[in-house]
Amino acid sequence: MTDLAPLSRALISVSDKTGLVGLARALAERGVELVSTGGTAAALRKAGLAVRDVSDLTGFPEMMDGRVKTLHPMVHGGLLALRDEPAHVAAMEAHAIAPIDLLVVNLYPFEAAVARGAGYDETIENIDIGGPAMIRAAAKNHAHVAVLTDPQDYDALLAEMDANDGGTNLAFRQRLAQTAYARTAAYDAAVSNWMAGAIGDPAPRRRAFAGQLAQVLRYGENPHQSASFYTDGSSRPGVATAVQHQGKELSYNNINDTDAAYELVSEFTDGPACAIIKHANPCGVATGQTLAQAYRRAFDCDRTSAFGGIVALNQPIDGPTAEAITEIFTEVVIAPGADDAALAVFAKKKNLRLLTTSGLADLAAPALAFKQVAGGFLVQDRDNGLITADDLKVVTRRAPSDAEIADLLLAWTIAKHVKSNAIVYVKDGATVGIGAGQMSRVDSTRIAARKSLDMAEALGLKVPLTQGSVVASDAFFPFADGLLAAAEAGARAVIQPGGSMRDDEVIAAADEAGLAMVFTGQRHFRH
Repeated sequence: MTDLAPLSRALISVSDKTGLVGLARALAERGVELVSTGGTAAALRKAGLAVRDVSDLTGFPEMMDGRVKTLHPMVHGGLLALRDEPAHVAAMEAHAIAPIDLLVVNLYPFEAAVARGAGYDETIENIDIGGPAMIRAAAKNHAHVAVLTDPQDYDALLAEMDANDGGTNLAFRQRLAQTAYARTAAYDAAVSNWMAGAIGDPAPRRRAFAGQLAQVLRYGENPHQSASFYTDGSSRPGVATAVQHQGKELSYNNINDTDAAYELVSEFTDGPACAIIKHANPCGVATGQTLAQAYRRAFDCDRTSAFGGIVALNQPIDGPTAEAITEIFTEVVIAPGADDAALAVFAKKKNLRLLTTSGLADLAAPALAFKQVAGGFLVQDRDNGLITADDLKVVTRRAPSDAEIADLLLAWTIAKHVKSNAIVYVKDGATVGIGAGQMSRVDSTRIAARKSLDMAEALGLKVPLTQGSVVASDAFFPFADGLLAAAEAGARAVIQPGGSMRDDEVIAAADEAGLAMVFTGQRHFRH
C-alpha cells in the first residue's frame, strides 16, 4: 500500500452542509480541484468557489429527480482505480477517467425522516443509493483515497494535509475508512429496522443495531473493564439526550442507573413524582403535592440505600427540592428542567452531576430492547404494558377500596422497573418497602418487610412502614407463603398477575387473612 497519497481532486456531495464552505475553501486554497453535485455545487458557487459539476465529469446529466447522478464509471473508476497498478492506470488513460483522491459525502437524512414521522413514500425517498456506493468504493481503495463522512473530521483532514505536504498518510486513511464503513453499516441498519417495522415483521431474518460514539468511559462496571457509550440517534428524552450542567463525566454505572431512574419516573405524568435508584433498582418512589414532598417521601422508604444514589424527577426542579436533595450525597439528578434557584443550589455541590432533558420519555412509543448472550443476542419489544383500574379482576371476597386501588396501581407500575423477583409495598402514594432480584419470591417479600421495619425504627415509629400498605408482585405467587409473608408485614391488599396452578390456594389464603386481591393478567419480569 502507498503510505503518502497526494490529494489533487475532491468530489463533494453532502446533505448536511455543516462546515461545507469552510472545508471547500480550505481545499481550494491548497490547490485541490472541487467536483460536486446539485445543491452542494450551488452552495459552493454561492460562496464564490470554483466547482466542476459531476455531470461534466460523467458526460451525463443528473436524472430521475437526482436518483441517478454519481452511479457512473467516471466516478467509480476515479475512486476505485489503483494508482500503482499499471493495468488500472492504463484503463484510466484509455477512458479518460480522472482520479478522485478525496470523497466528502454524508448521506440523505433517512434517520431524521424516520424521527419526524415521515410517511412511507417520503421515507423511501430519503434512502441514499449513490452516497453509500461511493463511500464504500472510496473506503475500499483507502490505499489511495481519503473518505470523509462526518463534518467532525474536516479539521483533522486539513491538519493531516498540512503535516504531509498536501497529502494524507495510510494510517489516517485507514481510520477514515473504518469510520466510513461504520457509517454505511449504521445507515443500512436504520433502513432495515425501519422497513421491518413498516411491513410489520417482528422477527426479520437478519437484525442489525448501530450507534454513534458519545463518550469513551473511564471503565465499565468495574475498573478492569474497558467501556464506551454509544447513542442510537433518536431524540427520545433520557440520559443519552440530556444536557449535563455540572459534575464530572458520567460513568458506566451512572449512565445505566440514570436510565433506569428516568424510565421509571417518566411513568408519572399527573403530578409531582420522584424515583431514587441504586444499582438499577428503585430504593424509593413516591408522589406528592410538591416535588420536594415527593422526594422526601421517596427518601424515607430507604434512606440508607439512597445515599450515593440517582434521583429522577418528573417535573422541572425548584429551589426547595434541590435543597432537600443536597442534604445527602447524590451521584446524579435528572429532570425535565431546573429553575435558577435549583441551579444555584446544585452549583454548591461540585461532584453532583445535574442532567436536564427536553421532557419525559414516551413509554408508550414502540421500541426494541436487546441483550447480548453468548453467540448472539435477544430482541424484544420494550415493556410498555399498562394496566388501569378497569383491567383489574377482583378475586377475593373483599374488594379493594378506591384508595387501595390507587396504591395498587402505583405499586404495579413501580414493580415493572424492579428486578425480578420483585415485591413492592406502597402506602398513601409512596413506596414503603421494596424487595428485588431474589431467587425466591418469598425472600423478596420478607426482605422488603425487613427493610421497612428498619426504616420505621430509624424514623422513630413503633410499627413497620408496611402496616396498612398494599403490595405488588411482578409475577404470580406460586405458593401462598409469599402472600402470607406480605400479610404478616401488614399489607391489606395485593396486586399480582395470577395464572398459577395454585391460584385457588393463594386466593383462599388471602380470604382467610382478610386481604383484598386483584389479578392483572399481565406479568412484568425484569431480569
